[in-house]
Amino acid sequence: MLAAAGVLAGCSTGANAVDVNNGGEFRFVAGTPAGEVIPEDQRAAAPEFSGTLLGGDDFDSGQLAGNVAVLNFWGSWCAPCRVETPEFSEVAEETADDGVQFLGINVKETSEQFAVAFVDRFAISFPSLYDPRGEVALAFRDYPANAIPSTIVLDPQYRVAAVYTGEVAQDDLRQVLDRVLEEG
Repeated sequence: MLAAAGVLAGCSTGANAVDVNNGGEFRFVAGTPAGEVIPEDQRAAAPEFSGTLLGGDDFDSGQLAGNVAVLNFWGSWCAPCRVETPEFSEVAEETADDGVQFLGINVKETSEQFAVAFVDRFAISFPSLYDPRGEVALAFRDYPANAIPSTIVLDPQYRVAAVYTGEVAQDDLRQVLDRVLEEG
């Protein structure tokens, strides 16, 4: 029971919030039910963003348009991320030929080398933005991506199709991706 409470608490600390450098905060809101997809006529456009990938390349969110995209907000300091992110890497490899792109968004790291070590240790196959101040997560705050881990699935029209707060099981993610892929 205590382990379940720890998972439900996500990666927040203190009074369910973790301060970030720019004054925003990350907090656990509530776990999202499995397989919840926003109806197509109720989807809103995702905010545009850009940044630097781990390793130094520039990234612009326009690169995701036309594909189903999975944005995974994670941190090396987050225990559920250590389970979820490697599982997402498997799903990313399985779905790449279907037009699914994965992008990690690493938040609230004190050093980029911690994020790089996490990616190397778990052999993560998809790229990740380095977002130590949580600026991209704050751009998605209406969904809310300020809970870590959070996952947002975008449809090919760059609209938010599904939002998860907390850890997502591989099978649940696959079901949502199948549904969104079938829409196209």
